[in-house]
Amino acid sequence: MSKQLVIQAEDVRKRYRLGVIGRDLLVDEAAALFGRLRGRADRRKEFNATSSEQRVGEYFWSLRGVSFEMREGEIMGIVGRNGAGKSTLLKLLSRITLPTHGVIRMRGKISSLLEVGTGFHPELTGRENIVLNGAILGMRRAEIDSKLDQIIAFSGIEHHLDTPIKRYSSGMKVRLGFSVAAHLDPEILIVDEVLSVGDAEFQRKCLGSMREVAGRGRTILFVSHNMVAVQSLCTRALWLEKGAVLKDGPVDEVVKDYLGTYSAQLESRTWEPAKAPGTEEARLRSIKVASEHPQGDFTIGTGVRVELELENLTVLDEELNVRLQVRAGNDSVVFVTGLNESIGQAAWHVGMNRIACFIPPDLLNTGTYRIQVLVLRRGKVAFKVESAVVFEMLEGARKGAAFNKWPGVVRPKLRWTR
Repeated sequence: MSKQLVIQAEDVRKRYRLGVIGRDLLVDEAAALFGRLRGRADRRKEFNATSSEQRVGEYFWSLRGVSFEMREGEIMGIVGRNGAGKSTLLKLLSRITLPTHGVIRMRGKISSLLEVGTGFHPELTGRENIVLNGAILGMRRAEIDSKLDQIIAFSGIEHHLDTPIKRYSSGMKVRLGFSVAAHLDPEILIVDEVLSVGDAEFQRKCLGSMREVAGRGRTILFVSHNMVAVQSLCTRALWLEKGAVLKDGPVDEVVKDYLGTYSAQLESRTWEPAKAPGTEEARLRSIKVASEHPQGDFTIGTGVRVELELENLTVLDEELNVRLQVRAGNDSVVFVTGLNESIGQAAWHVGMNRIACFIPPDLLNTGTYRIQVLVLRRGKVAFKVESAVVFEMLEGARKGAAFNKWPGVVRPKLRWTR
């Protein structure tokens, strides 16, 4: 017997009108003219982008013909790049905004956690906000009180329960928000990327709680850039690309194809000064990965050299740092390494700075790896470049009779004795 249909979306489209910035005062026009004479860009001028699949004239289609169905007890992950329309879809499903075109049919109570502090009143205490959220979901006070102890215990913020929400940290808000969303018996639970704010222990508790909720016949939609979490929790995935459904199917199959779009070999990149990623203080001008193998092959037994050119435009102190985040094919983080953490702080000369990092041989296993570059200023991320380079580690020469892939992300050659 098939389970009951709880969500049905048919040809859902959402259109936004792009903002047009105008000037009403003579002083604004004079400031713009003075800026142009000095060669500065007019920041208040409308960007004259060409029409595309999503932009038509002054309108932007955030969603374009999205259709899918979900049945009770199903856990579906929604994946896609930033700007693909994931959060817009969740807002439509949460009834925060209405679709421009199409129909969404839903059966049952909905509980959403879309942003840090969603649905909370900043002046009310944590305890009062639990009651408020329950009332919004249509629950009686007696029902809310019966769940109160479970919500408080799960959130782990019992010592701050009678403190106004406006004094909570983002992590505390997420803890309370998820606890309320998961424990007030919704038929449909919608969770966005906010769980990444919590610590590792709380994330594990949340994933376990969502599995338990689904086991009771509830339906869950889960948006995350963490493909490991998506694969461990969901049985199905919906891949959005530029506002449209690119693929809908078994989670492992969809995630593999989605991550495959990052996997094309991209061993070097160079940017022109005007297009280089960065800020007014520093820009990444080039990055390259090179193998120390004589023939240039990327094999597990040879080291990898990562070379970067960072153009320092204005920084005169030592408060500039570069970190590399190496990610495996399933998007899990293999390791993070930092320049200052490895060799200490030093002054950067204005102009082009060439730096390099060495990944030793016999560390990475076979597979595809992506490197994310993070440039920090005074300890905070100034800018980052996702998938700056992509390379594949091959097996190389190997002894023994078995030639199947070894499990694990790393494959270090450790010292043995006998």
